[in-house]
Amino acid sequence: MFNNHKSYNWMYREGELTLGLHIPLENFKMRTPTLERQVELSQKADDYGFTALWLRDVLLKDPNFLDPAVGQIYDMLIYGTHLLGQTKNIALGTSALVLPLRHPLRSAKEVATIEALFPERLILGISSGDRRADFKGLGVDHPTRGDQFKESLRVMEHALYNNYPTIESPYGEVEQATLVPRPKKRIPTMITGFAQQDMDWLGANGDGWMYYPQSPFAQQQVLDAWRASGEAHGRAFRPFSMPMHLDLTHDPDEPPTPIRLGFRIGRNHLIKLLEAYRAIGVNHLFFALFDGERPAEDVIDELGEYVLPHFPPLD
Repeated sequence: MFNNHKSYNWMYREGELTLGLHIPLENFKMRTPTLERQVELSQKADDYGFTALWLRDVLLKDPNFLDPAVGQIYDMLIYGTHLLGQTKNIALGTSALVLPLRHPLRSAKEVATIEALFPERLILGISSGDRRADFKGLGVDHPTRGDQFKESLRVMEHALYNNYPTIESPYGEVEQATLVPRPKKRIPTMITGFAQQDMDWLGANGDGWMYYPQSPFAQQQVLDAWRASGEAHGRAFRPFSMPMHLDLTHDPDEPPTPIRLGFRIGRNHLIKLLEAYRAIGVNHLFFALFDGERPAEDVIDELGEYVLPHFPPLD
């Protein structure tokens, strides 16, 4: 399905692992990030061969949520488009577009516009959302977000990939009208988490899956279930992606110590850890540098020079 899609082919292949980075490229920990030099650091990542920059879809700062610092602060699609305009090859990954909080026709318009301006550089991660303050602020019912997710995805894809579709939905009706622009080819769409669905539904839908960071042993359990669900529906290879928080130490031989959603680790042990993830079938892993002790630029340089050559972008 994606044999001719630039970013997909650069990032995903069965048995291979590529690397990306999570915006902000900054070790802000639980404080509010400064967002300084993000364009310059994104360009550096692009030059090294990191395959994607991943951004989050967050509306409101909620001090009661587990992540009170919000992250990149700016709107994901607007800021992501800005970064695409300042880089050459690196893809924009959405991690993830919260479908129940956006009208599906508006979502279709926005992603189709990005695809038209920057062809084949968008990897569309989608989710049902988990930040209750955002749902409450927009007046969207949180308990039914799973059903809303499925209906929003149906309407969005119908609008994106059909000319003059007939759409009847609680979101509205489309008749004798069509979306402009419309993408010339399918945009790779990766479901994030379970989106309030079961594994069988995941196996029948979505072009790939993104799940939360776990140890290689634990991650293999969900990967085995993911593969089995796809095989049950007669589906061929579909990639698996995951984030990982990284505190890269000065000592290249420091063994891994668990931190929030990741590891404190030296680069030589990191290479071994990434090889273990590749062996179980992780196809793309992107680092969040939020909790690190070293400046993000130093970490990007070390990863680019010593780690990325073991997991280069694909031809």
